[in-house]
Amino acid sequence: MNIDKILPVAKRHLLLANALVWGAPGVKILVTGIQSYLALWPSDRIVALAIGTVLVLTGFVWMFNRIVKKYADRIMDFPEKKKSILAFLPVRGWILVIFMMCLGISLKHIPGVPTEFFASFYCGLGPALIAAAAQFLARWIEAGKE
Repeated sequence: MNIDKILPVAKRHLLLANALVWGAPGVKILVTGIQSYLALWPSDRIVALAIGTVLVLTGFVWMFNRIVKKYADRIMDFPEKKKSILAFLPVRGWILVIFMMCLGISLKHIPGVPTEFFASFYCGLGPALIAAAAQFLARWIEAGKE
């Protein structure tokens, strides 16, 4: 079976699909992180957690910038004008998404994971995912002008 026959869309719309797939969990993760911070407030650990958040955010933004460029370039380099909506991620991307979802679900169910972890990690990861989604959205808008 040829995957390109499954829900074919203009290739630029694959950028929009990426924006949605990265942005929606980013918002959810950020909200969870903020709720974790609020559960700890007020605390003498808030400054340390904020520093941790900035470090996590910096690391993920650096990593996601590279991924966004790679995925967006891959999509725009497709010779076909239309591709399956499922082609918005390469196979490795699908594996990464599934792994990250499983990891996130597992972390929430492991007893003993401190609220401080969720506060700093999720408040770093959420905005980084939202920033990646914004980059995909900008590329989608840019591709619409061509």
